[in-house]
Amino acid sequence: MYDLIIFAILLILGYTFGSIAESRHYKSIRKREEEFLSLPTVALKTPLHQEQIKKSKLVAGSVVVSIDFFKKFLAGLRNIFGGNISAYETLVDRARREAILRMKAKAKEASEIINVKIETSSISKNTQGGVGAVEVIAYGTAIYR
Repeated sequence: MYDLIIFAILLILGYTFGSIAESRHYKSIRKREEEFLSLPTVALKTPLHQEQIKKSKLVAGSVVVSIDFFKKFLAGLRNIFGGNISAYETLVDRARREAILRMKAKAKEASEIINVKIETSSISKNTQGGVGAVEVIAYGTAIYR
């Protein structure tokens, strides 16, 4: 009986602290997205404006984001019954947005970032009891005018 109570307490703590951390991260992301709103990032292979380009360079941003215990538990239940795993959707969304922001931070003075690509990989996907995490890297060509 005590084991069940401890497990329930851990689930509640995981949910509470995981939700707090996620909401803080989203708040930070929204704030930084507003700061970098004037720096366009596009998947086009050519610049938006063909004016004289002074220089260009490869820029990249990467991040590894882990999932909290509560969401990992719910995702495990969802794997048993099937269906959409929304816990992992927010994990990937946060990681993708963070990687793009880190890429933009490395090209602050650029006019635009073209040919943007985003790649993801899972960390500890098949290990028993491993931490569920996702790595996302965003890269592109920063154009300076």
